[in-house]
Amino acid sequence: MDAREAVTLRDVARAAGVHPGTASRALNDATRSLVRPETVERVVRAANALGYRPNHLARSFKTRRTRSVGVVIPDINNPLFPPIVLGVEDRLANEGYVTLLANTQNDPVKRVRIFEEMVERHVDGLIVATARREDPDLVGLLEQGVPIVLVNRVVEDRSFSSVSVDDAAGIRAVVEHLVELGHERIGHVAGPQSMSTGYARCEGYLASMQAAGRSVHPSLISSAEGFTIAEGESCAAELVSQPNPPTAIIAANDMLALGCYTALHAAGLRCPEDVSVVGFNDMPFIDRLSPPLTTVRIPHYEIGAQAAELLVDQMRHPDEPLKVLLLVPSLVVRGSTARAPVAVGVG
Repeated sequence: MDAREAVTLRDVARAAGVHPGTASRALNDATRSLVRPETVERVVRAANALGYRPNHLARSFKTRRTRSVGVVIPDINNPLFPPIVLGVEDRLANEGYVTLLANTQNDPVKRVRIFEEMVERHVDGLIVATARREDPDLVGLLEQGVPIVLVNRVVEDRSFSSVSVDDAAGIRAVVEHLVELGHERIGHVAGPQSMSTGYARCEGYLASMQAAGRSVHPSLISSAEGFTIAEGESCAAELVSQPNPPTAIIAANDMLALGCYTALHAAGLRCPEDVSVVGFNDMPFIDRLSPPLTTVRIPHYEIGAQAAELLVDQMRHPDEPLKVLLLVPSLVVRGSTARAPVAVGVG
């Protein structure tokens, strides 16, 4: 691949000092009039200097409507996603669209292939639940003119419309709850920091602990490589094996919290008598655990329905401003949290 082929729309936008969406409009004859002439000149000059050549597949999206929308999720086994997908399907069905569901299995290679296949099928738009904080694959789709709405995650520069929840507010409610129960050493099983959910919830944990006057030692945080039960078990085992382990663990999602349960049982610790555990998402059936999991509830169905609404608007009015919606989460207190024990790990 030569240097010309390697140049992307994001490269041009960065060189011109503009948003990728602005660069895309400036380089498109149909939308150039929406951009200030001096900005168009700057973008074109940057594109020429870099040897950028746009992908003209976008033209086919303007002429070949399929009344279909692709929905890309990272893990079909995660109970978080079915109610979100249901919200998407219900809203799109009202508009006469059929939903094509694809599961990446958290495989980046499969994810790229799915994007390519969705484009080949000329879907009218995409709802994507697999976004990373920095995501050149999604920028490539933007370059091709594919309408995209992100669900449950955002990208760092907010260059796509999205529907998610206020992660910081959810974690703040958890920390306040645990502080009220007398916990001093509160650990965190963090999600992958390459994803907005993992990053925002970890940042929310740090800020909320500071606001509550609780110190955070690096040993209180263990970062998972994926939002899986196995990763939750491994991270929680690391936390509770310390000489002075936490009396409470905040997991970045419910799947990680399930792993925490397993790790505590393996270590001979009781939940919540020895260690309280809190999750995030309130997945279906999570209240059937023993003990039932205290967690942060997010409006799953509403997230999907709102994402579909944004996508329909975007497909109808492609020049409308981007919209980033943060829905309000709520803390659901169940049996996995209790008052801090007087002493843990002291023989």
